[in-house]
Amino acid sequence: MPGALTALRDEPVHRVLRRPSDGVFSECPAEPAVNPCSGDPSERDPAVVPDLPVVAYVLLWFPLSSETFIFREVAELISLGMPIRIYTLYGKRLRGCSSEMRAFPGTVQRMGIRALGPIFYAFFRALGRDPRTVWRLLRQGFFRRMRNLESLGENLWCFLAGFFLAEMCLDQGVKLIHAPWANGPATAAWVASRLTGIPFAFTGRAGDIYPEDGLLHEKSADALFIRTNNHANVEWLRRFCPPGQEHKVHAVYNSLTFKPKGQCAVRMAPPYRLLAVGRFARTKGFPDLMTAMARLKRENVPVSLTLVGDGRWRHKLVRMRQRLGLQQIVSMPGFIPHDQICDFMLNHDLLIMPSVVHVNGDRDGIPNVIMEALSHGMPVIATDVCGIGEVVRNGETGMLIPQRDPRTLADAIRYMLAHRQEALNMARAGRALVQELFDGERNIAELLRLYTEECSRYWRTVSDDSVARSATKGHI
Repeated sequence: MPGALTALRDEPVHRVLRRPSDGVFSECPAEPAVNPCSGDPSERDPAVVPDLPVVAYVLLWFPLSSETFIFREVAELISLGMPIRIYTLYGKRLRGCSSEMRAFPGTVQRMGIRALGPIFYAFFRALGRDPRTVWRLLRQGFFRRMRNLESLGENLWCFLAGFFLAEMCLDQGVKLIHAPWANGPATAAWVASRLTGIPFAFTGRAGDIYPEDGLLHEKSADALFIRTNNHANVEWLRRFCPPGQEHKVHAVYNSLTFKPKGQCAVRMAPPYRLLAVGRFARTKGFPDLMTAMARLKRENVPVSLTLVGDGRWRHKLVRMRQRLGLQQIVSMPGFIPHDQICDFMLNHDLLIMPSVVHVNGDRDGIPNVIMEALSHGMPVIATDVCGIGEVVRNGETGMLIPQRDPRTLADAIRYMLAHRQEALNMARAGRALVQELFDGERNIAELLRLYTEECSRYWRTVSDDSVARSATKGHI
């Protein structure tokens, strides 16, 4: 039982916390009127299936332009009838979201700074009802050392938001609280679970578990289950589970985030066109790609690079492009909405994904752009980081090279450009593998099964415990 209060074993859940006023921060209709995965409202009926549990999805923002895989996951689960309540710990952030994401018809309840009052009121209500539990939570979770100040601030806010989240989950009949990220959102879910007895689970992906935050052991111990979206993370996450609970970690791949609009032409004719897509962040390895481009330029290889994205490292990359004299061959168009990325894939020859592991352990999981490129029949060169090798199998579905090695990267680019048929064969094999591993229907069905079976098992155990206690009291 993941951190349920002792009081819950003796009285109904709704007696533990007072309900908040209805609809405090609710936006959008309470139930989706149209299947968000279908362009035709008549294609599928998203009516809720009676036997499915009400699941809360807890995130910092939703929808978020860089989290298309989570948007797709939520939309597909809703289309299968799962009643999902979405709670965001921050406010609205729709910049860069596609028109589909902006039109999401489901319920999104946002907190952010305007929820500061209700959050503190919820905290003090809980403190007045059960000070021992609240102080225990504060000792365990509020004063933990985090990996940096940003993570510390996020954790403190999410910790406190968990008190208000607990009240909203009770009010809306939630049976499972799920955090799609293991850091701040999982902290809020953990707090809400400890206060209510509603089980919680989280997904560990990449930078949210590498390096681990100061609460990953506690959250892993109390979670009903842990999901990860690649197999490379499984052993890492099991390290944080108590002995005998390692089985609670499940690997379920993401689904493809859009249907291919066509197939990459792969002309492989001068001037060769390379594509790289991603946040301008420390784990993407784009400085290594810039260095490789400088080497190719010196070797008179007729090649250009389109580097799509934005982020904190933009100024650093712009300065590096200027210092290396790459302005004429490296284009940086900025952030491109997700639904337009496929247009770039159709008219470029190669995708380059030079991910790296930062000195503190931060890293990518499996960048979604790799699967998207392969689904378009686009050859891929990537570095062997975390779960990337599960998709890019060297010489079979792409070229997999060591990280932080611009010379080898330049050599791999040159080889691919000189061997078009081999590159095409690898891209075709990659497309077949991606269609197998990231099949949306199968992976969403697996998630649905995981949520339903684990939730059912938990509440059946709670019910059996209640019956046993009642029988014991009657006997006494």
